[in-house]
Amino acid sequence: MAKFKLDEVDHQILDMLIENTRTPFTDIAKKLLISAGTVHVRVKKMEEAGIITGSSLVLDYAKLGYAFIAYVGVFINKTSQTTFVLERIAQIPYVTVAHVTTGKFNIFCKIRAQDTNHAKNIIFMLDDIDGVYRTETMISLEESINDKKRLMHSIFQDLN
Repeated sequence: MAKFKLDEVDHQILDMLIENTRTPFTDIAKKLLISAGTVHVRVKKMEEAGIITGSSLVLDYAKLGYAFIAYVGVFINKTSQTTFVLERIAQIPYVTVAHVTTGKFNIFCKIRAQDTNHAKNIIFMLDDIDGVYRTETMISLEESINDKKRLMHSIFQDLN
C-alpha cells in the first residue's frame, strides 16, 4: 500500500484540527489563506486515505469526579485466555484503555476512578475475571505529558 503524501498545507490543517477538532473549516481556511472548499477536500482525502479516522471529544474527568488514574498490569493463567479476559475487561466501564502486551504483563489497563476506594473495587473486578491470576497496580500522581502534536510534527519531519 502506497503512503499518502502530505504537504505543508495538510500538516497545518492537521495541526489545527488536533488542537481543536471542532475548528470550522472556514477558520482554518482564513488562517492558511486558502478556500474553505480546499480545506474540506483535503480533509476528505485524508479521511479516505485513513489518516484521519474520526474526531474525539476531550472531557475533563476531574470536573466530573473521576480524577483518580491508575494503571493495572493483568497477569493471565494462559495466553489463550486473552480474548476471553479482554471481553470481560471491556464490560468494566472504568477501564478506559487496555493493551495486550509482551513482557511482564499480558494486558495493561488504564482505569479512571472517583477515589482510592473506587479504584480498589475496580481492581477487584479485574482480579475476579476467570483466567486472571493477579494484577499489579501503579497509581498516576500526575499526567505530565499528553501532547499529540509533538509526535505528529516528528512524523512530518520524518516524511520529508
